[in-house]
Amino acid sequence: MLIARNRLISQGKFISILVSIIVIHGADGQEPPPLNQTLSIGAYYARGDYEEPLDTTIHYFPVTYSLDRGRWGFQLMAGQLRIEGLGNVLVNIGGVNRAVAATQVSTSSGISDSIATLIYHFDPISATAPFVDLRLGVKLPTADEDNGLGTGETDYSIQVDLSQNLGTSMIYATFGYNFRGTSTLYEGLQDSAFAQLAFAYPLNQGWSIGAFYDYRESASSFTPETHDLLPYVSWQLNEKWTFTAMTAWGFTEASADITALGQLSYRW
Repeated sequence: MLIARNRLISQGKFISILVSIIVIHGADGQEPPPLNQTLSIGAYYARGDYEEPLDTTIHYFPVTYSLDRGRWGFQLMAGQLRIEGLGNVLVNIGGVNRAVAATQVSTSSGISDSIATLIYHFDPISATAPFVDLRLGVKLPTADEDNGLGTGETDYSIQVDLSQNLGTSMIYATFGYNFRGTSTLYEGLQDSAFAQLAFAYPLNQGWSIGAFYDYRESASSFTPETHDLLPYVSWQLNEKWTFTAMTAWGFTEASADITALGQLSYRW
């Protein structure tokens, strides 16, 4: 089985989960080529009150480029973002306390924050040992904080990914920590840990199903921790094209009421 080891409501969560699905699904029994590249276009929709007085609706269209060669990998993500709400729900955090509180629903759109990730693949210590990846990420504040599209601060993250084959299936785990910049516009931002557990099961040569359990510590003193279950289905059209669709069920009031996301990826 080939494991092409490439890899807030969470912008980072959305992308990392969908990229992980492509990684898990990409199994063809051949050795990986010296250079692997993936270009992905995604669409994300979410609606909920996130413990706020009125609902917030989010449309997000990310583009992700992934490069993987040998022990090293690189990933860059940016996209177009549209948020309709009070302006106190951030894509990378959830509900926050804004210095100037809004009382009416408004719509903002523009470029999202950009996320760059450097990846290092460790060699397994044995034939049956899990794959281990180390990821160092930086969130660049390319989104407009005055319009409620981001915090306007640079954030950093570190995470460890573990993946293990179980026959034709796979289990996957992530453990990481976010270091957030201090914002004068959004008070109460704080560093926080996160973790994911997942499984993937291939139905046949082209179709795969699975689910992620996603846990996030509170990213702000005004938001609770979140727990979400994200089932998905992935369709590998051929060796180069893969489409993935996913929804989410939140177990806290800070989660979205309705979530739909999908991604089309091309690998070469």
